[in-house]
Amino acid sequence: MRIDNDSFPSLGRRELLVGAVATALGAGLVPATASAAVRKFPMPTNGDLTVLVTGDAGTGEPPQYAVAAAARRLAQEKGYSLALGLGDNLYLDGAESSDDDEFQTKFELPNAGIDVPWLMILGNHDTSGLMPGGGDGPERGDFEVAYHENSSRWYMPHRYYSVPLPSAAPAPVVEFFALDTNPVASFLPQRNPYYAWDGSFMQEQRAWLDARLSESRARWKIVMAHHPYINNGPYGNAGEYNGITQDDYASGKHLKELYEQLVVGRADLILSGHDHCSQVLAPVQGTQQIVCGAAAHTEGGQSKITNEYYWQDFGRHGFMTLGISAESVVIDAYLVESTDPATAMATHAFSHTIRG
Repeated sequence: MRIDNDSFPSLGRRELLVGAVATALGAGLVPATASAAVRKFPMPTNGDLTVLVTGDAGTGEPPQYAVAAAARRLAQEKGYSLALGLGDNLYLDGAESSDDDEFQTKFELPNAGIDVPWLMILGNHDTSGLMPGGGDGPERGDFEVAYHENSSRWYMPHRYYSVPLPSAAPAPVVEFFALDTNPVASFLPQRNPYYAWDGSFMQEQRAWLDARLSESRARWKIVMAHHPYINNGPYGNAGEYNGITQDDYASGKHLKELYEQLVVGRADLILSGHDHCSQVLAPVQGTQQIVCGAAAHTEGGQSKITNEYYWQDFGRHGFMTLGISAESVVIDAYLVESTDPATAMATHAFSHTIRG
């Protein structure tokens, strides 16, 4: 049964999930087939890209439509080569099938007119299990993978994948590495041993990521993962999410290990959502973390400042763009004050350039 957005009016999402984690700690606790192929919007073929970045968007509520409308209006000025969706694509509990009508109301309709490939990753709400956002229901993620065959925009051929661009170039300008971090950062323990933090899925994904980063000849390497590495939002840093440090899942301690063993110092950027805010953080060993999860929610000003940063906002909706060339990556952050799709406009708030 689908759980509507107002099913838990008396508790915030974080309090509800952390309470479930505490209970679980005390207790010790096949992809669907698409009906028909569609023609995908083509991947860009040149090396100068303008990339739209959004996260935690899929509510189907007016703020999501307003942010998408503002991004669409900005496209008239900038144009987009590509778009990225950083997880929590279908609140609150993910898809129930590969043709769930929420793909329309929470993705296709808001983003109509932004007619480029959308590289998508799974968030904890996309893999809801025992409760919305628990991250312990990997089978729901399979429906989002299957939806790849049903949509011109939606690009998620696997739970993890990479996209080098331009794909025909011997040395691409950029390569995107899309990860599924839920098995090492779920609020609730994984019930399927295959998706356990040390199970076969994560072993396979880690081996794949290590090999792909080593083999990549791209000038810029950008990792997309719903759960952040360092983060000044209320969840905090991987390894101590919500102040939890011992649990194999909710703490994110094994995700921290993955980032520090495989990503930090090898990739140029980590793009994440999860916290509903906008952050451009200072690099760690040459790898810069961006948190971009304010496409439908905000944190209402809540923060947990523990990391150096260039710019951040915890109270307003927004999105970012990346201007990618062989010489640089330009990060532009935009805020959207209105929640009326008819009038919403993007206000440029910050710009930061990474040079080779």
